[in-house]
Amino acid sequence: MNKQVIILAAGKGSRMKVDKPKVLVEILGKPMIEYVLDSVKIVQSMVKPVVVVGHQGELVQDKIKDRATIVWQKEQLGTGHAVAIARNIFLNFSGAILVLYGDHPLISPKTIEKLFKIHEERNSVLSLMTTEVEDFTDWRSSFMEFGRIIRDNDNHIQSIREFKDCSDAEKKIKEVNPGYYCFDSVWLWQNIQKLQNKNNQKEYYLTDLISLAVAQNEKISSIQIPPLECLGVNTSEQLQMVENLIKNK
Repeated sequence: MNKQVIILAAGKGSRMKVDKPKVLVEILGKPMIEYVLDSVKIVQSMVKPVVVVGHQGELVQDKIKDRATIVWQKEQLGTGHAVAIARNIFLNFSGAILVLYGDHPLISPKTIEKLFKIHEERNSVLSLMTTEVEDFTDWRSSFMEFGRIIRDNDNHIQSIREFKDCSDAEKKIKEVNPGYYCFDSVWLWQNIQKLQNKNNQKEYYLTDLISLAVAQNEKISSIQIPPLECLGVNTSEQLQMVENLIKNK
């Protein structure tokens, strides 16, 4: 199976109050996106990932140099839009495309490889990682704003509801979405243009592809991974927490 990775790295980091792209904020002296790039390289050392940049993207480009192919997202219109603009890079590619985030530095090579493997073995159009927490207190409070995994009575994933669009009942769901997806490339490009921005954020959500796959009766697979690998960095408090976790590995 041909494999490729898209790393979304266009965030401004305004909540961290830094004057540079969020993915360049350092964790123990190393920009957080480099942790993601290192994990990807271990899995597929001969293939460059695609990195989608936006705010001050030239700084990201200067930092990662030739370790990735750069795509520009000039307007911040959501994760679905960020992936869609990378389409031209994949005109001659057929295989699996994994989407990761440049501000989730704890994702491991083992977990990346596992999702690729499950995706291939089950011949799914879409495979994703989920995680489950006991509650949303202490270090787990950062998961409160993650999207919720919506399953039917047979435990099949039906959709992912972004937190800001959740009902009060859905906000109590403890299985959440870290945003790691693996797509069949043909299915992805056939369907990503169908995304709509009819939500509270007026953005194109990549998560809406799950509902599309369900509506088409396509095969969706999922694996559950440890919460620690799903931690993103959006605030200085989360940065300190992730630093401590890496120190204590």
